[in-house]
Amino acid sequence: MLDVKTSLYNTLTKRVEEFTPNEKGKVGMYTCGPTVYHFAHIGNLRSYIMEDVLEKYLRYVGYDVKRVMNITDVGHLTSDGDTGEDKMLAGARREHKSVMDIARYYTDAFMEDCRKLGIKKPDVVEPATNCIPEFIHMIEVLIEKGYAYVAGENVYFDTSRLEQYYVLSSQNEEDLKVGVRNDVEEDTNKRNKTDFVLWFTKSKFENQEMKWDSPWGVGYPGWHIECSCISMKHLGEYMDIHCGGVDNIFPHHTNEIAQSESYTGHKWCNYWFHVNHLNTKSGKMSKSKGEFLTISLLEEKGYDPMVYRLFCLQSHYRKPLEFSWEALDNVAQVYDKLFRRIQKLGSQGEMEEGAYAQYEKKFAEALGNDMNTSSAITVLYDMLKEDFSDVVKRKLISRFDEVLSLGLTRAFEDTAAEEEDSELTEYVERRMEERRAAKKEKNFARADEIRDELAAQGILLKDTREGTVWEKVN
Repeated sequence: MLDVKTSLYNTLTKRVEEFTPNEKGKVGMYTCGPTVYHFAHIGNLRSYIMEDVLEKYLRYVGYDVKRVMNITDVGHLTSDGDTGEDKMLAGARREHKSVMDIARYYTDAFMEDCRKLGIKKPDVVEPATNCIPEFIHMIEVLIEKGYAYVAGENVYFDTSRLEQYYVLSSQNEEDLKVGVRNDVEEDTNKRNKTDFVLWFTKSKFENQEMKWDSPWGVGYPGWHIECSCISMKHLGEYMDIHCGGVDNIFPHHTNEIAQSESYTGHKWCNYWFHVNHLNTKSGKMSKSKGEFLTISLLEEKGYDPMVYRLFCLQSHYRKPLEFSWEALDNVAQVYDKLFRRIQKLGSQGEMEEGAYAQYEKKFAEALGNDMNTSSAITVLYDMLKEDFSDVVKRKLISRFDEVLSLGLTRAFEDTAAEEEDSELTEYVERRMEERRAAKKEKNFARADEIRDELAAQGILLKDTREGTVWEKVN
């Protein structure tokens, strides 16, 4: 492992602290995945980009990382207050398709957006609908321990049993509506305003397509239970890092901690990593506001998805980031200049191990300071200014791009193609000169022989009034 200290801002403790995993050299990491009822907008994708950088940084410095992500294909209502309808059902109605068709289509679309943005697919991607038995088991244990109750045919978590409920946020019961994205309708089945649903029965939504048998009636799980169960299924009862957007802090992550620690009887996750909003001039980007910018839309307007990734990396993940087309244009110019600068690097020179190790560590130290991606990019620029051989620079760029994932090594491929074309041109012109000399000496058999040799290599010669021209045909 690289000898660098890793510090992260921990939402749980509200301070930057040194990262120490539960098991030396290994990291268990969980990412809240998408609710696959529509395309992801670029605000959603900012979180996944920054979580991707975190995972790749941890691998860069030598950790063995196992990253798990859920796919919410059931249970996420249109309000975080356990009201409204299932987002998946709303998506199915909007497009006149089945819920499972909607889930498959938008899961594939999300994965494709991630591919375009250089986001590594997590080691485990688990749809909520795969884990119904795990949800039921956890709920049964919570009822048995007295942390959950049945009322109105639904199962609720009893937050009054906790000494401290708002462990991730500074909210209190009077501020409850601040934490939800839609107004909360009163649920008279709840004993306490902050209680949340673990299992809905068919009595709540008769038109819900996806329903399962349970001890409490035919129904489906609440949104929050899935992340607790899926993470424990694949990472065990102790987790190192839980990631998500800041809008997940309350109520989703707050509720995850409540049910998980009540179930296990001990602390569940040590570090909480939250990415701030992407805003427009009118406020936070969201699907409901109609400001629905997708990666496909950026591509239609001529932007390489790597430009949006660089746009995100130039800002710190804990700061709000304001999107505008003018800002994206500026980053596009920066990316183009950087790419062309890298293209000019040669492939000759000596490998300077000391210089390589120096900058490998500098890059890690920049990111180790609470994922300061802008500082890491500055290290890249500083390295390009150094009087190192191009071999060192190319190797460092490849190493840095394991984390930045900006497609910078594509510049080497373009350079290699240019070098190959240059060598081919030089070779063909030399053979054409031989052929001209043969014809001048009336050695037409030799001239034809050279032409046939080139043709066998896929190089066709054509004699014109202006002279002989050539083209490569394969």
